[in-house]
Amino acid sequence: MKRWPRTPETLAAFIAVALFLTVLPGLSGCAPEESRLGRVLDSISSGVTYPLSVEAEQELERFDNAFYNASGGVDDQGQLRHFHDAFRRVRLNYVEPVADRFLIDAAIDGIADDAEPERDLAPRAIVERGLDAMMASLDPHSSYLNPKEFQETQVSTKGQFGGLGVEITLENETIKVVAPIEDTPAFLAGMSAGDLITHVDGEDIRGKGLGYAVNLLRGEPGDPVVITVVRENSEHPFDITIVRAIIKVRSVRWRLEGDVGYIRVNRFTERVEPGIVEAMNALRSVLGGEMAGLVLDLRNNPGGLLDQSIILADAFLDHGRIVSIKSRGEGNHRAYSASPGDMASGLPVVVLINGGSASASEIVAGALQDHGRATVMGSRSFGKGSVQTISPLPVEGALRLTTALYYAPSGRLIQAAGIRPDIVLTSKTPETEPLEITREADLPHSLSGTGVANGADGPVIDPENCQSVVEGEDPGLACALDFLHSASSAAFLSSVGASPRS
Repeated sequence: MKRWPRTPETLAAFIAVALFLTVLPGLSGCAPEESRLGRVLDSISSGVTYPLSVEAEQELERFDNAFYNASGGVDDQGQLRHFHDAFRRVRLNYVEPVADRFLIDAAIDGIADDAEPERDLAPRAIVERGLDAMMASLDPHSSYLNPKEFQETQVSTKGQFGGLGVEITLENETIKVVAPIEDTPAFLAGMSAGDLITHVDGEDIRGKGLGYAVNLLRGEPGDPVVITVVRENSEHPFDITIVRAIIKVRSVRWRLEGDVGYIRVNRFTERVEPGIVEAMNALRSVLGGEMAGLVLDLRNNPGGLLDQSIILADAFLDHGRIVSIKSRGEGNHRAYSASPGDMASGLPVVVLINGGSASASEIVAGALQDHGRATVMGSRSFGKGSVQTISPLPVEGALRLTTALYYAPSGRLIQAAGIRPDIVLTSKTPETEPLEITREADLPHSLSGTGVANGADGPVIDPENCQSVVEGEDPGLACALDFLHSASSAAFLSSVGASPRS
């Protein structure tokens, strides 16, 4: 059995980055990076300030003036220090240099946009709005977390939390469902990827932000909530009633498809490591040496904890680099490599991905693809190749800040480009492609991807041509099984009438 390395060095590396790589704002649980970044954060927290340029000091003074105007002249040095701490961290640790004026302009605009002219605002509200706007100006995944949101990020990575079991994001000021989590109230009530949520219990939430929507959707277990949904191909909006529950996310599921082991990973929580060990042990005990191969299903998996993605990739690799992480400045790089031992003992592996496969999913798919350990099948992944570090602020709350980019073993940058499959599946059923795909490159303020090109897509096939019979209607899985039962890749492509590479 594969033994996961738990040396002080590897544990420190995992904790140092402690990254929750996900499509969605609001679902991270991270510790501050150690070494240089850790020393910086510790120094700020203890009151030691790093020197600012004259220009930066002038920009902070501009924000202070805007704060006094919005508060009616209230002198709240604690809240101003709160903003100053966040500003210093952003300008020092963001993945790329950002102009001081750009940051302060965004913060002041945030105050102006949200201020209510008929009354003065509370100091905490002013600073929170300024921080929200400043962080939102950077990229889709950087954000300010108020104390309640910070607490929620710590819960979500444990794989158990209260709510509906639906992952959401913000698109054009409207809440959009990325995916319902399997076997949760939202999933069982019929929520679908691509659904737009316009009202919660009759209240119009369009234009009110992601945090506002989350607060309305969450509640006491057992309490119902009525969600108004706009769905593609539906003539009118309609209501779905969902009863809130404690959501226990089963990260890894497995079953047999004849002589092939099928492993589904729906998100990368702390439960992935025990889940993959349980799945492989169970498959081995049932099939032993009769297993023809494995299918690793990462479709619609939005990401999660970095260390769990490394563990999953390591389960099928016995050497070589898994992922590299590069932050701002020379020498700020870190690489993670596989340890000896392949839990699948060299069995052929197919990895299924689609446009909803993001971040940690892309780390796994890219690593197995680059090492030739698996055939990647499906459609191009989401393209989230950025790293978020969550660090608590001295006064309250925390920053989720994009601090680095990650690279596949070949050196290709996944950011914006995504993972291109070795074999492309064309049909857009819910099993192969989420509705109305929005990828990383389409999000406002997304970081552009540069570096080693990802190359072209592989040959294109229509999954309806695949013949295997599988549990449920899932043409993508049927193609994976056909591939594993074929004498060769060429024989499979010939049997399904593949088109040339695109």
